[in-house]
Amino acid sequence: MSANPAPATDRSTVMRTLVATGAGNAAEWFDWAIYATFASFIASQLFSHADPASAFLATLAVFAVGFAARPLGGFFFGWLGDQLGRKTSLVWCVMLASLGSLVIAFCPTYDAVGAWSSVILLVARIVQGLAHGGELPSAQTYLSEMAPRERRGLWSSLIYFSGTLGIMAGTFIGAILSTILSEAQMSSFGWRIPFLIGAVIGLFALYMRTKLEETEAFEEASVEGGRRPEAPAGSAPENVFRQLATNWRQAAKVIGLTVGLTVVYYVWGVSTPAYAIHELGIDATGALWAGVAANVVFLVALPLWGRLSDRIGRKPVLLVSGVGSAVFFFPATLIVRDSAVQLALGMSIMLVFIAASAAIVPSVYAELFPTTIRTMGVAIPYAICVAAFGGTAAYLQAGMNAWFGAAGPTIFGIYTVVLLCIGIGTVFTLRETKGIDLRQPSLPQEKSTTTVR
Repeated sequence: MSANPAPATDRSTVMRTLVATGAGNAAEWFDWAIYATFASFIASQLFSHADPASAFLATLAVFAVGFAARPLGGFFFGWLGDQLGRKTSLVWCVMLASLGSLVIAFCPTYDAVGAWSSVILLVARIVQGLAHGGELPSAQTYLSEMAPRERRGLWSSLIYFSGTLGIMAGTFIGAILSTILSEAQMSSFGWRIPFLIGAVIGLFALYMRTKLEETEAFEEASVEGGRRPEAPAGSAPENVFRQLATNWRQAAKVIGLTVGLTVVYYVWGVSTPAYAIHELGIDATGALWAGVAANVVFLVALPLWGRLSDRIGRKPVLLVSGVGSAVFFFPATLIVRDSAVQLALGMSIMLVFIAASAAIVPSVYAELFPTTIRTMGVAIPYAICVAAFGGTAAYLQAGMNAWFGAAGPTIFGIYTVVLLCIGIGTVFTLRETKGIDLRQPSLPQEKSTTTVR
């Protein structure tokens, strides 16, 4: 049994793995970002004009509903990835996500079909939610199993790196469209352009993923478990749930590591430019470009943190991230006042600390579970956590501002810091997993880690 997964040793295979995995992941995050960025235009076109404030909140509620579909998608695509292969799951996830973007791009307006426009948007977001529920767990499991064990932290940084490229692309397109199109043109057709682009990116990723090879870890587990990848027998539902129950501690750790990260990343990586525009009066174009600049800092930090974790371990890097994000949350908020430069500085400070966790949690998740339950073991708790906390972050942030007035941002900040503290506590429950062999077909994490160590 070789030390490294064989498929990742060929240079062309490595590039195909990175591009195919990254492109699909970028497409998912692009969908997420452009919905948040263009929410006000969606509200004005696909919901009733009678109450603009209610229409905007309804648009954010649909955003949350898409996240609520993630656990179901995580369960289905997690099962698919563990039974039929990581590649199969990756292909179906990106295909459905691309379809959802296409439907939103051509969704008829409220003036044309009434409430049916809202229904069509809701269905499209549910389809995307199902696909997104399986995308990240499938992608990070595939990437972690293909990576050389001594560079798994570095490889895993591709997940948030490619995702951030997707978010930056959405922000960049928003900045360009807001510059060259009038407000009326943006409301009429401009907001549809990014969703059409998202569908095209998804189709490219779909093409690339059909050319991927299956991971050696999955194929070895399939053979040792008495089934072949080309004719899988699959596990009976009771066996699947039994494996999940056996690994409940690992699942709880996935939630603990994710709960603060998903909210703090949404706040500082996605929504802060929109908040600066609507609440602080910063020029829209300047705020969007500030967001692009801060995310460039994030991109630079990601592989550096990933490589550092391969040298000193996962736990020290996770602790620096959690403590730094919690300590600097309010100081960074105070920096953001009335200029795009202040916005870029505040976002950059926070994103450097956030990057430390974001770079390596994909590898940490994979290192928690044995091969036979790895995709589903990550997918279900991760999807539930992101749905409950990441999916409601935008609604809660806007709602707290409306409910508590000037105190709203502070209350939401306290909420975020408390979640970050849960993540810090979770890190102390982890064993160091740097460099372990992921080809453990059936052993629970505690035993497999002990064996390797």
